Amino acid sequence: MSEEPIPAVEAEFSWDTLVERYWDRRPVLFRSVTPAPFEASEVFRAAVAGSRGAHEDGRMPPNVQFTVEHVQRDAPAGALPTDEDGSFDAYDARLAARLDGRRHALVVNGFHAFDPALWSRERAFFDPLWRAVGLPLTGAITTLFHGTYEHSPVGVHKDRFATFMFGLRGRKRMRFWPRRPWDEAVSTKTDYARHTAASVYADVGPGELLYWPADYYHVGESAGAGAAPATSVNVGVPRDEHHAGYELEDLLADLDPARLAGHGGLDTLPATPDTALTARGPGREELLAPALPKALTTAVHALYEFAEPVAMGRRVTVVSLRRWTAGGFEPVPPAAPPRALMDTDRLRGDRHTRIRWAPDGPAGTVCAANGHETHTSLGHHELRRLTDALSGRDPVPVGDLLTTAAPGPRREDLRTLLEVLESFRAVHREP
Repeated sequence: MSEEPIPAVEAEFSWDTLVERYWDRRPVLFRSVTPAPFEASEVFRAAVAGSRGAHEDGRMPPNVQFTVEHVQRDAPAGALPTDEDGSFDAYDARLAARLDGRRHALVVNGFHAFDPALWSRERAFFDPLWRAVGLPLTGAITTLFHGTYEHSPVGVHKDRFATFMFGLRGRKRMRFWPRRPWDEAVSTKTDYARHTAASVYADVGPGELLYWPADYYHVGESAGAGAAPATSVNVGVPRDEHHAGYELEDLLADLDPARLAGHGGLDTLPATPDTALTARGPGREELLAPALPKALTTAVHALYEFAEPVAMGRRVTVVSLRRWTAGGFEPVPPAAPPRALMDTDRLRGDRHTRIRWAPDGPAGTVCAANGHETHTSLGHHELRRLTDALSGRDPVPVGDLLTTAAPGPRREDLRTLLEVLESFRAVHREP
């Protein structure tokens, strides 16, 4: 049997077609997607922002991988995109001279969190899918693949994501197997030439979209002539494996966007002392001491306090509000610094942003937008009047918005809330 192209090809993309015929079933290639969810200039800007940590401390950022001829680099050594490059074309020209034509691969994980405009466009594009199949409990992931590599650095593999691959520049080939093509006890394989006859493939060019379910083994390859660079964006929607573990981690801790590649992440857990985990050896009766080591005792108490019903209830509320307002893609871009609002400033609600709230104990409300939350003394009815006022076509003066709250301190609390919502990019100041 010889390798063959995938049989499912559609001329025009639509969510109805994908969900009804292909979702969780089989791969499909769409020849045209309108409007395009990604633009090369935005993707390059996000790649630069996601790589910026390397220029600050000289080490490879944990969310970035760079390989040369299948060898992964530990330090960037000038190989990552910068503002000075300005575009993928200029970046490619610089790398070609620097690497003397050697094949390379740049992979940037979670780069949607580094560019609010790209993130907003991505959320709007995927919103119909969430309406059809449900919002992912743990956020979908966004990964940039760029370079001249012969095949993707990890080789043939299967992961827990249904994947959407958007072609931006050049051509790439994705190769698929409906089941694992080897018998060896390994989860990935870079030397897979003898298995290609059992595969099917799809060549993806600019403006095209390829979808495949989570249960397909796959690998990305170069499809262009020679070592021409190609660029694509992959969006992975979690569908399989380890759901409880990932969701529990999400509940326990906030994740820094720069640490998406798995190098740490539980940054908000209660601190525990750095003491030995060992216990004193068995006594005369071959029994261990009844007391736990100090490190374990402290950890148990910290987790017990974290799980206290009132505190945990608020944490569940906050995580839920973040999830509903993040639009399926987390971590979210960081909030901007708040700026003072005058009564004459005019605000307009963002049409892609949902502002949601819930009671926050007896003293107020927790209010969330775009994956961020804040506490306010305002109540449900005041927030409803505010969001209704912001939902019209025309911008509204801040002074008019303040009248949705009772006179006095509550109006200043409302002004503060508007400043925070602007920093969340839920409302925009008109020039």
